[in-house]
Amino acid sequence: MNSIALENTEPSHEEENTGLIILISCVATIGGFLFGFDSGVINGTVDGLKQAFHSTSAGIGFEVASMLLGCAIGAFFAGRLGDRWGRRAVLIISSVMFLLSALGAGCATTSAVFIAARVLGGFAVGAASVMSPAYIAEVASARYRGRLATVQQIAIISGLFCAFLSNYMLAKAAGGSTGVLWLGQEAWRWMFWMMAIPSALFLLLLLAIPESPRFLVVKKRTSEAMAVLERLYGASAAKEKFAAIDVSLSEDHHRPRLSDLINKATGKLRPIVWVGIGLATFQQLVGINVVFYYGAVLWQAVGFSESDALLINVLSGALSIGACIVTVFLIDRIGRKPLLWIGSIGMAVTLGLVTLAFASASLDASGKLTLSGSMGVLALIAANVYVIFFNLSWGPVMWVMLGEMFPNQIRGSGLAVAGAAQWTSNFIITVTFPILLGGIGLAGAYGIYTVAAVISLFFVLRYVHETRGKELEQMEG
Repeated sequence: MNSIALENTEPSHEEENTGLIILISCVATIGGFLFGFDSGVINGTVDGLKQAFHSTSAGIGFEVASMLLGCAIGAFFAGRLGDRWGRRAVLIISSVMFLLSALGAGCATTSAVFIAARVLGGFAVGAASVMSPAYIAEVASARYRGRLATVQQIAIISGLFCAFLSNYMLAKAAGGSTGVLWLGQEAWRWMFWMMAIPSALFLLLLLAIPESPRFLVVKKRTSEAMAVLERLYGASAAKEKFAAIDVSLSEDHHRPRLSDLINKATGKLRPIVWVGIGLATFQQLVGINVVFYYGAVLWQAVGFSESDALLINVLSGALSIGACIVTVFLIDRIGRKPLLWIGSIGMAVTLGLVTLAFASASLDASGKLTLSGSMGVLALIAANVYVIFFNLSWGPVMWVMLGEMFPNQIRGSGLAVAGAAQWTSNFIITVTFPILLGGIGLAGAYGIYTVAAVISLFFVLRYVHETRGKELEQMEG
């Protein structure tokens, strides 16, 4: 990296077009909404998949988790393609894939076709998960970058919430997820088709926003970069900002490449990349997506009806949105690191309580798990408080940090590796849950997630460094 000092790189605020920056960021967050909707819609369709494709438990696990394979691949290549084609261009491609996946999954007549459609959706989710926060981080000023990037998580949870609410209402209208609804099609198919509406909206709005100015500087598209910087920060600040971005790149100004993640002096992966991988992995090892993907199955397993289980998902989604809104007000005031360790402590305690409650479960005459009244209440409350702690901390903060913690030269490559690690971990947790459920039971599975939450606390305290208030050009690799 160039040795020229990068202090005081934040542009003056007088000419800054804050309204435009917020508008651009909101468009980018629709990718997060679709990320959440596509992730959550599967929750209410498991019974429909079983009936339509006659899937075994292992088959259902793979059908649910198949999207995540696409996510890992999509996240990895999105980071690399984002460096080559641009952040906005990759988001446009992802919006088209969201649309095709929604239509294809709802139309699927075989498990193979369904899995193919979900993997395509996974490509889109993976791409949006890394490109949306990166795009937001690259247009926003340091003083409110965390808040805007946190809106991305609100969009993700809003997508989950809307998917849960849509699933609940469609299933209720049809008398169950496998009931016939409009045009003679089952409700579970309409659950997927609903995603086509925001997908098309995302595509249209992306055509109206500019490319990331930092990408344009990297690509030496000077006139375009200056035009975007002037629109965002004003003419006088644009020159200073352009110079600061240019200085932050490699001395020979070569095109970003994956090998930039290797420290030339040691021949080893840069420490910042390991921190990114750790953040991405621990966010999944605490088991949050078991609640999101298998929520209906989970609550039915301890005695709730399908309708009540879907309604509990709606409650969890609403609580998640509320927690993320709190984070919007805190993240640029108290910082990223405090929120992470507070979240780790809260998740460890609440997951421990959930584990305790599930450990007391017994089997009824039909072999179905049941909880006593008090333990059922404990499990329900602790699980929802756990969701609150996650969405107050690791949910939004991990994505905020991945979007901003890497230096400009390696941001795309760093996001590629960390994003792939996040979605690979997500896949492992998701596909193993049905196996754990049939092997060591709910208590054993949640015991594993509890241990991961405890370890995440020590990881944050030892390895994570604060990024609050720093311009992207000040990030060290």
